[in-house]
Amino acid sequence: MKHLCRVSAAAAAMVAAHAGLAEAHILDASGMAFSGGFLHPIGGADHVLAMVAVGLWAAQLGGRALWGLPVTFVLMMALGGALGMSGAPLPWVEGGILASVLVLGALVALARRLPAAASMALVGAFAVFHGHAHGAEMPLAASPYSYGLGFALATSMLHATGIGTGVLLERGGGFAARLIRVSGGAIVTAGILMLIGR
Repeated sequence: MKHLCRVSAAAAAMVAAHAGLAEAHILDASGMAFSGGFLHPIGGADHVLAMVAVGLWAAQLGGRALWGLPVTFVLMMALGGALGMSGAPLPWVEGGILASVLVLGALVALARRLPAAASMALVGAFAVFHGHAHGAEMPLAASPYSYGLGFALATSMLHATGIGTGVLLERGGGFAARLIRVSGGAIVTAGILMLIGR
């Protein structure tokens, strides 16, 4: 648990340090592949919110979902990333990413409990859209392996931030536990503002 909290704190610090990049999706092709891949998920508010929501929801669900949701997300995101890197078309990518913010935020806000398999299928479907966006925007000169490793690591750290925060709040009970649902509501609100601003 202490290790998880340390990882969560480190991820939160990195996200805060790059907050000024919050809707940046275009990467400099001259950048290093790993750092470019790492910065991509934390450079867009939509990605950050969805990843943290996955972690918060996993903490709410507990049990198998605590590791099943983030692992499923990262694996399916890698598949989407490969599709994006190969140039394979995927319709409604930006819409799918925005939907992930709204739906995952709502699930957290409502503390909705779905069976583990259904939960993993849902986050896996959203992960394909996120991965495709990351892969399609990879600089041409970048190594797909280094770039993919970068965005997988950043995504995992954002998940860990959500899980660590959620677990700590759940253990606090009472008002602290209700803050998880408030966080979900804030994620939904941010998603609505993004939708309005499109």
